[in-house]
Amino acid sequence: MTIPAANTSAADSLLRVENVSVRFDDVVALEGISFQMGPGHTRVVLGAAGSGKTTLLKACLGLIRINSGRVYLFGRDVTDLDEHALFDIRSQVGVLFQEGGLFDSITVAENVAYPLINRRVNVIPAAEIDTKVEEALRFVELSQTLEKFPAELSGGMRRRVGIARAVVSEPRLVLYDSPTAGLDPITATTIMALIAKERDSRHTASLIVTQRYQDGQLMANFRYNRTHGQLEPVSGNGAGNQDGSNPTHTIFMVMKEGRLIFEGVQADLEASQDPYISKFVPKHSINYGDSD
Repeated sequence: MTIPAANTSAADSLLRVENVSVRFDDVVALEGISFQMGPGHTRVVLGAAGSGKTTLLKACLGLIRINSGRVYLFGRDVTDLDEHALFDIRSQVGVLFQEGGLFDSITVAENVAYPLINRRVNVIPAAEIDTKVEEALRFVELSQTLEKFPAELSGGMRRRVGIARAVVSEPRLVLYDSPTAGLDPITATTIMALIAKERDSRHTASLIVTQRYQDGQLMANFRYNRTHGQLEPVSGNGAGNQDGSNPTHTIFMVMKEGRLIFEGVQADLEASQDPYISKFVPKHSINYGDSD
């Protein structure tokens, strides 16, 4: 299948997965997964529960050991690195965990500061940490929550704090694990708008695991305009233009029982006649209007 996205050489890739397989005893969790991502690229991973989506994220971070294949982060083969070496390279990747993954016993500001305080590479002076935290919370429009605890926030606000923590170190690659799970449609759109804002403001690569097709549709069809400070529709309708370009570099991946059964742009996804793939595509396109 031809994928109309910008070509990414091995040297330029931020994340490269080569024929990765993972098994837990006799259970196949991942089987022969390959893809790569460059700056500003988005990959939206769809699939039913148990299809291997979260396992893929963990394999990319070295949180689980793969049985075969290779994983490269920022051009470095991390497949066989020990935990000490992995800790340093993981600190260069932003991660939004399921449900936000915040620590309940510390404040919002302390949660967001955590990646900066505990990193061992590109260390930021202590005097600059507060400024970075305030900037990150302002980015997600929650600057008023610095001294609050996670329990005092709504589910959507906790997810936004999770995004602030994921991007506070200005990573080149961010992994999002079910960023909109359990949220109402309006709040979910707000979360995805922030993810698009991060991608387009800093040219960040975004790997997004989700069960919501709408999440990918927003990433494929909207871009954040830094001049006007809001999302705006892009040409190409997420499907690739006649010249073969893909305006937002958004690729959809569909997983089933640990295998990648679809990889392509929105138009190809919507045109698929596969019954399993069709489950993730609404019969009617979603109109986000003037989302911001």
